[in-house]
Amino acid sequence: MSALLISADHAGFVLKAELKKYLNKKGIGIKDLGTYSKERCDYPEYAYNLAKGIASGKYKRGILICKSGIGNSIVANRVAGVRAALCYNLKAAKLSREHNDSNVLVLGSGFVKAVLAKRMVITWLNTKFLGGRHLKRVKLINSIEQRIRRTVK
Repeated sequence: MSALLISADHAGFVLKAELKKYLNKKGIGIKDLGTYSKERCDYPEYAYNLAKGIASGKYKRGILICKSGIGNSIVANRVAGVRAALCYNLKAAKLSREHNDSNVLVLGSGFVKAVLAKRMVITWLNTKFLGGRHLKRVKLINSIEQRIRRTVK
């Protein structure tokens, strides 16, 4: 697997640091796109930069962290080719992969503590997309994305 992208704003910085340490111990390569401190910053640029990395195809998956996860989800899902899933529990993380082939896991540091986040990330990374009837739905999502792109131009 190519390196896993990870990014957070100031509210997600501590959880990001915990996840990086954990994933490095597991031998999972990480490319950190910032932020690099707890100093207040604006999440949209961080979310966008990670989403661009996924959409380019250079990276297969990424993790975004902010206080609620909502803002990161909104930004990331505006980038064509990104299926960002905001998850607060193991089942949602697993289903986001099985049913939606999510390529970005979004975590809210205000709702998901490090112990659970570690379990969620490993579950998400190890869960395969089921395809089948779910593939039809992912293709519909892609089709809608293409219609939107044509409409906007």
